[in-house]
Amino acid sequence: MARTYQIRTYGCQMNTHDSERLAGLLDEAGYQRAPEGESPDVVVFNTCAVRENAADRLYGNLGHLLPHKKDGMQIAVGGCLAQMERTKITQRAPWVDVVYGTHNMASLPALLERARERGEAQVEFEETLETFPSLLPARRQSAYSAWVAISVGCNNTCTFCIVPSLRGKEKDRRPGDILDEVRGLADDGVLEVTLLGQNVNSYGAEFGDHLAFGKLLRACGEIDGLERVRFTSPHPRDFTQDVIEAMAETPNVMPSLHMPLQSGSDPMLKAMRRAYRRDRYLSILDNVRAAIPDAAITTDIIVGFPGETEQDFGQTLDLVRQARFAGAFTFRYSIRPGTPAATMSGQVPADVVQERYDRLTALVEEITWAENQKLTGATVEVLVAEGEGRKDSATHRMSGRARDNRLVHFAPHESTPRPGDIVTVKVTRGAPHYLLADEPPLHVRRTRAADQSAAGSPAPAPAPAPVAPAPVLLGMPRRA
Repeated sequence: MARTYQIRTYGCQMNTHDSERLAGLLDEAGYQRAPEGESPDVVVFNTCAVRENAADRLYGNLGHLLPHKKDGMQIAVGGCLAQMERTKITQRAPWVDVVYGTHNMASLPALLERARERGEAQVEFEETLETFPSLLPARRQSAYSAWVAISVGCNNTCTFCIVPSLRGKEKDRRPGDILDEVRGLADDGVLEVTLLGQNVNSYGAEFGDHLAFGKLLRACGEIDGLERVRFTSPHPRDFTQDVIEAMAETPNVMPSLHMPLQSGSDPMLKAMRRAYRRDRYLSILDNVRAAIPDAAITTDIIVGFPGETEQDFGQTLDLVRQARFAGAFTFRYSIRPGTPAATMSGQVPADVVQERYDRLTALVEEITWAENQKLTGATVEVLVAEGEGRKDSATHRMSGRARDNRLVHFAPHESTPRPGDIVTVKVTRGAPHYLLADEPPLHVRRTRAADQSAAGSPAPAPAPAPVAPAPVLLGMPRRA
């Protein structure tokens, strides 16, 4: 019988996209995805190094699997934490069979086979990208929504971020390759794609076209059947008016924008090497809202960066009040070994960081609640999704995302929408983190993607055909 596998994914959208490729590689190599609740023959950890205590979490999970080794289970560890820890993983957890880096995940099936044949751990790292992820086979998690990586790596030098050293310098895919992939997804019934890159709006710098990202958005607008285009994450330094115009003038580019802030204090932004200041950031928001009045803007904010004073933190609170974000991912700063910030003076005491964090999250919730309440009575179009509403079974609701990416929980009543269908609902009230629609849907539109979703998980997608060599290296993780 075929060996079975399970992939455990931690971290950002980039890791989720990578895990779809890992699943495709294992499928192609003859493995089968393990049924829910059954112990797999192979467990793959696709790790993240951004979160606090990421290493402790990994080693704890590895320890839990040790008793299964007697049954012949193989364990593989890849992703950013593997790239950072390298041989430390097999030193601390010698029962791990395979460790591989961010640049050579295509080697996973061969490494698993070699570990079985030789009876010893296989540890392999490439210093440059071996194969761009989108050239690998994939098993998509969704029939109606897909990730598309447009670049890999990052050229920024933010002092708090470990990712560039783990993913390498930015490498851009050719526009034609990206659009071919998007067209193929649309032909398969996918309604929504999210363009991925560590800094999507620097796309094109490698091949000398600084307007390439705006052009790419406009080209996505010409693809038949593609209803929603999103992207993450841009960097304020590189965010230009042509991208705003492309968003406003391309109907299937959604009115949502995730624009990382990190701090509202100019001295903190300088210490973080963010290459923009608060006035520049606020001007971007003004320009976006002038062109796209219904845009929902979300952000990332770090609290307690080294040297942050109460005045610096007050500047962040002030900017949040001005920006009126639709949502914010808030983080307590914690030391990441290997980053410049790790050795900076002025590390803020943990109790001070926590107190500031609590004030910030309270303010964000107050604002997001007020902004969501403004939508009471509005009509919104929702792409029904699976897994968005954790309490749906108890509340007898279904869930999905509006065009502006707000989470909507709605009552289906006598209608029978499926994941991948489009429903039009009237918002009855807003909550801090979502909208509620308790009246019957105004309209349910059946889609081919929902037909496929109802029939089961998407079949493994074949790898795209190799392309001819080009001057631009085919060449991804989260937060810019």
